[in-house]
Amino acid sequence: MPSPHDTAPARTVCRLALADGSVFTGTAFGLTTPRCVVGEVCFNTSMSGYQEILTDPSYAGQIVTMTTPLIGNYGTSDGDLESTRAHCSGFVVRELANRESNYRSTAKLERWLADQGLTGIAEIDTRALTRKLRVDGAMDGVLCTDPGQTDVRLVQMARDSAGLVGRNLVKEVSRSEPIAWDEDLGGWAPLQGAIPTSGKRYKVVAIDCGAKLNILRNLVDSGCDVTVLPWDASAEQVREHKPDGLFVSNGPGDPAAVGETVAMLKHVMGEQPTFGICLGHQLLSLALGAETYKLKFGHRGGNQPVQNLGTGKVEITSQNHGFAVETESLKQAGGEPTHLNLNDQTLEGFRHAGLPVFAVQYHPEASPGPHDARYLFDCFVSMMQTGTSPTGEQMDQAQRARNSVDRVLTTAP
Repeated sequence: MPSPHDTAPARTVCRLALADGSVFTGTAFGLTTPRCVVGEVCFNTSMSGYQEILTDPSYAGQIVTMTTPLIGNYGTSDGDLESTRAHCSGFVVRELANRESNYRSTAKLERWLADQGLTGIAEIDTRALTRKLRVDGAMDGVLCTDPGQTDVRLVQMARDSAGLVGRNLVKEVSRSEPIAWDEDLGGWAPLQGAIPTSGKRYKVVAIDCGAKLNILRNLVDSGCDVTVLPWDASAEQVREHKPDGLFVSNGPGDPAAVGETVAMLKHVMGEQPTFGICLGHQLLSLALGAETYKLKFGHRGGNQPVQNLGTGKVEITSQNHGFAVETESLKQAGGEPTHLNLNDQTLEGFRHAGLPVFAVQYHPEASPGPHDARYLFDCFVSMMQTGTSPTGEQMDQAQRARNSVDRVLTTAP
């Protein structure tokens, strides 16, 4: 006879209902009290980095599905955070690991999620869910642990959701007060491609639209003294700091809804060298006069191929965005495409030939993730030195410099 102490704890049923009428039933983990949360259901193809994904402010308003079948096997650690808390609305996995196996881990994933107030669902067919999202597009959904709600009611809640188009989620994740940021990469600095700084420190104002911490660390590591301003900082507030350069961060939601930031960028455009990443890429494009649109299911993962049009080289990149810049409208606004997504030919980067402005749609700071694009931070520093946006030749030189250091380090006795 089995001992009563061997009895597994009771499982809480959890359902994921989609706006198209589909309902997936599985097991809840994390916060399992009766509740329903609404969000846009999307998928991420990364094989690791679930804690970085959960704490990336760009996922605000979304229920994230991991396509890798087993999640949670290395636990959680405070050193893997990309912000101070989890920002997504819910988490979806095929199988939750029973055991954590990592000397750095301080808590199992389910315990960390509970502490964050986040509900996850396991034991559903994430392959079928992902296929549905790829065919039909990202759609609104409801994650629910409340047995009192019917499936019909949950589907209607999903259909009634506000969605992401037209919503300004940046104001929900941005810092509300200016801060000075001085933390560099520290132990996270990769052995490959370490470029010594010139010794001069450059004053950079970073507009926080939901900035990942690793972006700020990379800026410091590249020789920048960083002051972080809230998303709605005015042009006058930016000018008060007399920066050598301006950085516009990643963030969640519809770029067209972040009107205050776009208006500020229009006022300061060209006053100092400016670099944007992800949402920053979209906001700078809008400020120039280009247009943005919503992608069918977005780009989220650590293996997206992007070609640098100036060098011809292909970079394997980390990405997380559901909106994109319309290429022809950017060209008409004076932008020059520099990077192209090889999966769907969408725009992944641009420079302005007449202004010291350039940006990329992907994440050169990603950790964990490919480091192919770390040279872009060097290009930002060079732009602050020269006052002109980087050409393809300059990008090639910057990337070769990183690769040259890489060879020295990996071939040293």
